[in-house]
Amino acid sequence: MDLKEQPDKTMRGQVGLLCFIAVLSFATASGQPVYKATLTENSPKGTSVMTVSASDKDKGSNGEMSYSISNSKHRFSEIFLIDKTSGEVTLVGNIDYEKNKHYQVDIEAIDKGGLSDSSKIIVDVIDVNDNRPLINVLSKSDNIIEDSPPDTVIAMLSVSDPDSAENGEVECSMISSIPFKIQSTLNGFYSLVTDVALDREVASRYNVSVTCYDKGVPSLSSSITLPLQITDVNDNQPLFENTSYEANVVENNQPGTSVLMIKAIDADWNQNARVSYILEDSSINGVPVSSYVSVSADSGVIHAVRSFDYEQIKDFQFRVKAQDGGSPPLSSNVSVKILIQDQNDNAPQVLYPVQTGGSLVAEMVPRSADVGYLVTKVVAVDVDSGQNAWLSYKLQKATDRALFEVGLQNGEIRTIRQVTDKDAVKQRLTVIVEDNGQPSRSATVIVNVAVADSFPEVLSEFTDFTHDKEYNDNLTFYLVLALAVVSFLFITCLVVIISVKIYRWRQSRILYHSSLPVIPYYPPRYSDTLGTGTLQPVYNYEVCRTTDSRKSDCKFGNAGSQNILIMDPSSTGTMQRIQSEKSILDEPDSPLEVRNH
Repeated sequence: MDLKEQPDKTMRGQVGLLCFIAVLSFATASGQPVYKATLTENSPKGTSVMTVSASDKDKGSNGEMSYSISNSKHRFSEIFLIDKTSGEVTLVGNIDYEKNKHYQVDIEAIDKGGLSDSSKIIVDVIDVNDNRPLINVLSKSDNIIEDSPPDTVIAMLSVSDPDSAENGEVECSMISSIPFKIQSTLNGFYSLVTDVALDREVASRYNVSVTCYDKGVPSLSSSITLPLQITDVNDNQPLFENTSYEANVVENNQPGTSVLMIKAIDADWNQNARVSYILEDSSINGVPVSSYVSVSADSGVIHAVRSFDYEQIKDFQFRVKAQDGGSPPLSSNVSVKILIQDQNDNAPQVLYPVQTGGSLVAEMVPRSADVGYLVTKVVAVDVDSGQNAWLSYKLQKATDRALFEVGLQNGEIRTIRQVTDKDAVKQRLTVIVEDNGQPSRSATVIVNVAVADSFPEVLSEFTDFTHDKEYNDNLTFYLVLALAVVSFLFITCLVVIISVKIYRWRQSRILYHSSLPVIPYYPPRYSDTLGTGTLQPVYNYEVCRTTDSRKSDCKFGNAGSQNILIMDPSSTGTMQRIQSEKSILDEPDSPLEVRNH
């Protein structure tokens, strides 16, 4: 019995599928034929693989044959099926190139007489690109510092594809809009690295996507996404919202008033973005700037430390530094200018005519003056500014309002009619000067005008006008004050003199009633008491002392050659004051002084 191929049955049982060609061959060693076929993996069930046939020379029932798969290869019966009568081999299971690239199936032909023959079917499986690349993450970092240098590794990948040939050749790529790239290190291994320097302020987080694809047709691919957080580094200094700041403050403000608020933003994160505001040291007119303003470290609000005066300082400038909380800290500064706005807090000051308290200043107007004659000009200034310093002049009172007028803007006093002989010599004008502030402030000035042609006429008329009531009142006050001071000094001196006299008299009385024992006292001018001195003549005194001063006797002796002070031995009392025609006691601190008469 010989098995041979039946070419006319090779296409049977295929419906719109790829045809497989069965090639009849004979084994060189055993003489048995071997059938070979190719089959694409993942071919559908029912696909005809080939048709085998056997021939038998017997006739009748002995020549009828049946085909089967050998029992030793029974496991292939789940994949291949052979028709017992026709010998057609069909696919009944799933074939996978990645599991088996070749199948060898033993078939057997048996006639009804019990004789048999065997052969082999070898099926080569053709690979199909049916597997996607497999991506395995070996290691990765969830965070990376933004100042990491280029080519810093953030992940290691292993990529494989079980397909064969080009179907198993893999390439990996990334989108070009992120600062990362993928590099092939070894066969099937890739590293994900930084491509350029990172900037957290541009992007603080990335979802890094890697796509790997094979070269099959059609190509299959796989992707993986790795989240990556960029860690902040203090690489940004605070930036102010404005390049400079300017604020207006009305003078006479309350200390502590909020002037303005400055703000700086730091693009860093967390502590590196925490901004503090510091007033830089400087001076304004020799005074530290901290005496003018202060700045809140947290909010950046600038406060006025003092009350400003526009007339002293109109504007000033200083700098504020913004510093972050990084290590080391970064900072920037900005210029701040404060403009002081004027308030109408000053009244006009009259410069001319000068107002004097004692003497009279008068402007002379001849009686021949025509209409519009310039008598004088009131000159005033206001230290305020703007409309607060715009001055206007008005005639408030006048001896003759029909004779003079005042220019509203220039303060010129002119005649508004012809001067006549009937006009009084003495003319008194009260001019009020007002500024244009809100509320308005004013000052008054008195202008004395003499309508006369000669100085003697003016002098005679103004004799009783040289001292006005205010001046006279002041003079009277000073005179009364001077008189009171002189009277006070006189009385004080008189009291002092009387007090001294009384004091001396009391001292003498105390000595007169003294109970102290008598101590002989020899005045210096009685240096020689034995008659050997130069004091001639001298007198002799006899003093008789008792305890009762009213019974004391004093005897006056004749002149002698000796000065003798006699005292009664039995007397234990005190010496009484001795008086004669004149007082003999001048010094209260002397016990007794005897004078020559």
